[in-house]
Amino acid sequence: MTIDQQVPQVGIPRPRPLRSIVYMIVSFVFRLLQFVLIVTGLAVGIATAVVWIGFPILMATTNFIRWSADRERGWARTMLETPLEPVERLPVEGLPLIKRWLTRLTDATTWRDLAYLMVAFPLACLELPIAIASIVLLPMAIWVTPWVGWLHGNLAYSLLGPNRAAKLEQKAERLQASRARGVDAAEAERRRIERDLHDGAQQRLVAVAMSLGRAKSKFDQDPDAVRELIDEAHLDAKLAVSELRDLARGIYPAVLGDRGLDAALSAQAAKSPIHVDVEVDVEPRPPAAVETTAYFIVGETLTNIAKHSGATEAGVKVWRTDSMVIVEITDNGHGGAEVRPGGGLAGLADRAATIDGVITVVSPPGGPTVIRADLPCQW
Repeated sequence: MTIDQQVPQVGIPRPRPLRSIVYMIVSFVFRLLQFVLIVTGLAVGIATAVVWIGFPILMATTNFIRWSADRERGWARTMLETPLEPVERLPVEGLPLIKRWLTRLTDATTWRDLAYLMVAFPLACLELPIAIASIVLLPMAIWVTPWVGWLHGNLAYSLLGPNRAAKLEQKAERLQASRARGVDAAEAERRRIERDLHDGAQQRLVAVAMSLGRAKSKFDQDPDAVRELIDEAHLDAKLAVSELRDLARGIYPAVLGDRGLDAALSAQAAKSPIHVDVEVDVEPRPPAAVETTAYFIVGETLTNIAKHSGATEAGVKVWRTDSMVIVEITDNGHGGAEVRPGGGLAGLADRAATIDGVITVVSPPGGPTVIRADLPCQW
């Protein structure tokens, strides 16, 4: 099961070789038909518009363009895994026939549909030989065809995907949700720190004050009791210092700031009750907020693995791309992990959301479990 806890930023995946080959071969037939019908319809419609016959032809051609583009969105989404969803068009319900057609002509998506369909046919003429050659040449099928499909998917997304206003609206909605979850995560962290201070160091310091007060009252009458009370206060003071140190480490570990993610995650792995392999390659060093988020995601995940997964070993791999830090934690446990409101994985997703990151959980029954965090270095 895969769960994305946030609307991800759009990324065009590289399609699988077989699907790319099938897409290019089958698409050529449809593209040829679309190109002929559209060009013929536009030419005949414009030429005969002076005698009114052309207007029904142009209306039918406009409808065919939009219908074909909608089919292309579904076809590219299925075969090339391009994240194309149905676009929002200007409403035409209830309008007279002529006004409906004029509204469709003023809709920017109609012209983007036409641009894609006109470009797609020449591209199909180039892609068809590549697909046919890939049937025979295995290296070409493995390395060339998927990249051609990826390029075509990017073109389809740029022309058939949401327009700029819709993209900005989606980004604003994503950032608003991210901000709200970040505020919730910060509030939960504040309550945790307050609780730890109240139940831990504060109680220790109260005990120290009480022991010293009792020692002061007995200072002249019972020196032996005073010595015991001072020893007790000294012990409580040391425990309070230790708890404060642990609390500060929980807010921002010193080793992370001094030596970076590699050393900090290796220290976490060394404390785990199960064997953990750590591989970190994040040069150049990412921003402190990204490092802190990655550190706590790994720490919380390793804790959950040790408590709930039944795993005997785990792996932590962290690497950096140009704009992202990717954290991937795997284990050989019994699987079945899922994001539940208020659960540990939901907390990880909330922490990642504070920097516009995404948590993905893949945990089929029987395992293995893979938890991946994509953390942007700019937000």
